[in-house]
Amino acid sequence: MSHSGLTRTATAPPSLSRHAADTARLAAPLAIAQLSQMAMSVTDTVLLGALGPDALAAGGLGASLFFVVVTVLQGVLSSVSVSVAHARGAQADDRVPHIYWTGVLLSVLLAVPAIAVLSFAEPLLLLFHEPPTLAHNVGEYAAVLRFAALGSLIGVGLMRAFLPAIGAAKRLLWVSIATVGINAVLNYGLIHGAFGLPRLGFLGSAVATTITIWLTTLALVWLLHGRRRFRHFVTAARPKLPLMGELLGIGWPVAITYGVESTLFLATGLTIGVLGEAALAAHQIALNVAATAFMVPLAIGQAANVRVGYWVGAGEPVAARHAGFVALGLGVAFMSMSGLAMTIAPHAIVGLYLNLDDPANAGTVSLAASLLGIAAVFQIVDGMQAVGSGCLRGLKDTRVPMVAAIVGYWGIGFPTGYWLAFHVGWGARGLWWGLAAGLASVALLMAWRFHRKSASLVTAA
Repeated sequence: MSHSGLTRTATAPPSLSRHAADTARLAAPLAIAQLSQMAMSVTDTVLLGALGPDALAAGGLGASLFFVVVTVLQGVLSSVSVSVAHARGAQADDRVPHIYWTGVLLSVLLAVPAIAVLSFAEPLLLLFHEPPTLAHNVGEYAAVLRFAALGSLIGVGLMRAFLPAIGAAKRLLWVSIATVGINAVLNYGLIHGAFGLPRLGFLGSAVATTITIWLTTLALVWLLHGRRRFRHFVTAARPKLPLMGELLGIGWPVAITYGVESTLFLATGLTIGVLGEAALAAHQIALNVAATAFMVPLAIGQAANVRVGYWVGAGEPVAARHAGFVALGLGVAFMSMSGLAMTIAPHAIVGLYLNLDDPANAGTVSLAASLLGIAAVFQIVDGMQAVGSGCLRGLKDTRVPMVAAIVGYWGIGFPTGYWLAFHVGWGARGLWWGLAAGLASVALLMAWRFHRKSASLVTAA
C-alpha cells in the first residue's frame, strides 16, 4: 500500500492493525489542520480582546456567524471525498477530474447564499432584538468576511475533502500550520497599524482573516495543480450535471446535520446564559476543552469517510467494514483517554483558564470542574458519533444519519437537558447531561446503522 493506505495490491485486504495504522496516518494531518484553524480563532479572540469588550463582542459574533454559515455549506462539499474515494477504489481515476471540477463549480454556487447571509447580518441581528450598535458593528465585520466565503468553501471545504481522498492530506498539514503565524501577524498589524500596515481597528481582524483564507486557498490550489504526482487528478474536465446532482444528494443531508448540531450547542449556550455569568463562563471553559479534543475524532471520521468509500469502490465490503470499525475503535480510545484526563485533573485544566487562587472565581471553577466530569462521558459518545457519521458517508448513507441527528439532538438531547436543568434543578449540569444523552443516542444509532449497512454489503457480496 501507499503511504496513504489507498492503493490496492494483489494481496489480501489489510489486517486490522494495518487498517489502524493507515487510518491514523491519514487522520493525523487532518487533526492538525483542524487544530490550526482553532488556533487562528483563539488568536483573533486574544487580539480583539485587547481593544475592549465591544470590539471582542462584535468581532467574536461576526466571526461565529461566518464560520457557522460556511461550515454548514462545507458539509455539502464533504460528498466530494466520498465520490473520489469510490472512484479510486474502483480504479476509475479518469472520473476524478470531473468530480474535482464539478466540486469547484459547486463551491462557487454555494458561495452565493453565504455572501447573501453575511451581507444582511445587521438586519438579521436586529430581527432578533440585538442592540443596534452591536448589530451595526457585526454587520460591518461580516461584510468584510463575506469576501472570504468563496475562498473558505474552496480552500477548506473542497480541498479538505479532495486532498485526503487522493492521498495528499499532508498538503493540508503544512499549509495550515503556516497560516496560523501569517494570520497572527496580519491580525496584529492591521488592528494596530504595525509593520507598515494600515490601522483598521477591529475590522482589521476581519481583513486579516479574509487575506489568510485566500492565501491558504491559493497555496493549496498551487500545491495540487503544480505537483506532477497529483496533476492527473485535476486535468481540465467539464463539470457534469448528473455528477452535481449526486454530490448534492450526498452532501445536503450532511449540511443539515452540521446545522442541527451547531444550533444544539448554540441553544444550550443561550439557555445556560439565563443561569448567570458564572454558569456561562464555566460552560465556555468546558466546551472549549471538549471542542479541542473533538478535533481528533473529527479527523478520524474524515479519514474513515475516505477509507470506507475506497474499499466499497474496490468491491471489498469486508475491508470497508473493518476500516469503519477500526476507525470507531480509534475514536473511542482517544476520547476515553481524553475523558480520563478530565476526570483525574479537572481543576488543573480549569486553571489554564482561570486563577484558582482568586476567591471570586471559586463558583465558576467548581462548576467548570463538575462539567468536565460530565464531559468525560460526553467526549466518548461525541467522538463515536463523529466517526460513525464519517463511516456512513463512506457508504454514501447520509439521509438516515441526518434524521438520527435531528431526533437525537432535538428530540432527546435538548428536551432532556432542559427538563434536568429547570424541573429537576440541576442547572448547567442538567443541560450538559442532556447534551450527553443526545450525543449518546446519535452515537448508538450511527454505530448500529453502520453495522447493518456494512453487514448487508458483505452478505450481498
